[in-house]
Amino acid sequence: MGKKILVAGAGHGGLTAAAQLAKAGFQVTVIERHEKENLGYDWFDALNPAVFAMVGCPHPEAAGIPWQNRADVTYFGPTTDEAHKIPQRFTKPGDIEITMERRDLYKLLTGFAEDCGVTIDYGVTVTGPLMAGDRVVGLITDRGDYTGDLVIDAAGLFSPVRMGLPDCLGIQKTVLKNERIYTYRAFYDLPVDPGTVKDVYKVMFRPDPGRDFSLSWIYTRDTYTDLLIGHMEPPGEKEIEEIAERYRRENPQLGKTKLRGGQTVPIPFRRPLAVLVADGYAAIGDAAFMTMPLNCSGISTSIEASKILADAVIADKTETFSAETLWPYQLGFFRQIGKNMAPIALVKDMIIGLTAAETDYAFNTGLITWRELTITADQHSIWQFLHFDPKLPRRGLTLAKDPVLLKKAAGAVADTAAFYAWMQRLPKQFSRAAVQKWARGYDKIFTHRL
Repeated sequence: MGKKILVAGAGHGGLTAAAQLAKAGFQVTVIERHEKENLGYDWFDALNPAVFAMVGCPHPEAAGIPWQNRADVTYFGPTTDEAHKIPQRFTKPGDIEITMERRDLYKLLTGFAEDCGVTIDYGVTVTGPLMAGDRVVGLITDRGDYTGDLVIDAAGLFSPVRMGLPDCLGIQKTVLKNERIYTYRAFYDLPVDPGTVKDVYKVMFRPDPGRDFSLSWIYTRDTYTDLLIGHMEPPGEKEIEEIAERYRRENPQLGKTKLRGGQTVPIPFRRPLAVLVADGYAAIGDAAFMTMPLNCSGISTSIEASKILADAVIADKTETFSAETLWPYQLGFFRQIGKNMAPIALVKDMIIGLTAAETDYAFNTGLITWRELTITADQHSIWQFLHFDPKLPRRGLTLAKDPVLLKKAAGAVADTAAFYAWMQRLPKQFSRAAVQKWARGYDKIFTHRL
């Protein structure tokens, strides 16, 4: 033991992987471009509290860090009225998520990592991978090169590490237009009594006419209102102001005074990365596109994946950290998380392909129900769609009345079946040729209709 591990970026999965590996005796250094006090965005996030115990991290309550149970969501289509809105419901206590300020979460995770022996170098910008042939042997930064025996890439959607890898490794570098979403988020004053607001957490599908796709929410808290606007292309400042003003006409809880936030952030909006490992390299978190494709939250998934990664690294008794010895991470991730998470991207692709009229039809006719929408919670999978429903025949007839919508739905079902068939062919052992062949087939299932 004593091998050097570098983590590019203080992502949630990167920090928790670092903590577990340092606890196991590895020399672990996290390299983060921001200063410690500037980690994280100025907003809160929802996550599954069970992930803390998975990786041995203190629960926020035990660490004295504030958190709240997340409010239930109510979903709306473009013109959904009061009678046809769809409330999200949780059927098991373990499904309830908590919300934490992002900066409080970073305080918890960096403290956990440092307590386990991790060194965090702040204010250092990673610019690419340091290569020796086709093996990653370190990181290139604005403060010089770092060398290590394994690089864990937690540097985000546009990771300079992943994007700088040689093509021969077969790891996808860029994302397509429909594979990321730009989200503007800010907190505004609350000009009404929060007790008078019917739908505290209101999520709206396609609320903004003229966009390829839009997804927004208005979340009423005790003293402020949380606004999120999501578009496939980044909205401009003037457009954001116009959209917010239009929302206020029907949502008086959304004030005009911006209290904090105001960033527009690109987030993965797609399936997980097809190939997660190479010699001396493993991707996690946003760098591996581990966000849930419908709610764009990847904190819980990334932390859960960090346990799989840490176990694979610790189990590598050769300490070569080659693609072959890291392959159990890929297998474990897809078997435990990816196989049911990835097909949600097919549902996402179908949804963004619907017109506003088709979206309204799905809401107003009962074609979509609360069970399908509960899939947006972090810990749910594609199997949330499969449940006994005595109204299923009627819903089938409703779908059949719209041949175009039926065709789109049938395409998503066919692609989901193709995905599960292809998953059976995921190589059990690493072979570059076999893995890259599998990856091409995996990606094609998700992109052939784009």
